[in-house]
Amino acid sequence: MRTLGLDVGDRRIGVAISDPDEILASPLAIITREDDEKTMADIIKLVDQHNAERIVIGLPYSLDGSIGTQARKVMDFAERLSKYTRVRMEIWDERLSTVAVERLLREAGSKKAKKRARRDDAAAAFILQGYLDSLKVCD
Repeated sequence: MRTLGLDVGDRRIGVAISDPDEILASPLAIITREDDEKTMADIIKLVDQHNAERIVIGLPYSLDGSIGTQARKVMDFAERLSKYTRVRMEIWDERLSTVAVERLLREAGSKKAKKRARRDDAAAAFILQGYLDSLKVCD
């Protein structure tokens, strides 16, 4: 089974995909948010292309565990997306994922412009990998 991971931002959505055995998450795409209908269609197209059976959406809880403004926006987005697909959706705590990805890209020697372009889909892969790893702990 393949799982699609999403890092939902106000302007862009980073997308990652798991391998069929759900061991490894890889960056897949960056969707520029225009209007809701096109954004949802772009996501559903990726779900269909990769035969994804689940979507994991990163939820940016506040550091204290509360739900802030951005987390509410992501929850609203997830609810809207659920109306476009019957694929199972999961919410996953993504606190500090962007910070971790920026650090990894910096340590890897990524150029600033290239790093910015890769940050969204890399963050989606980081989120999805955390989710996949949690599945293995539960097995």
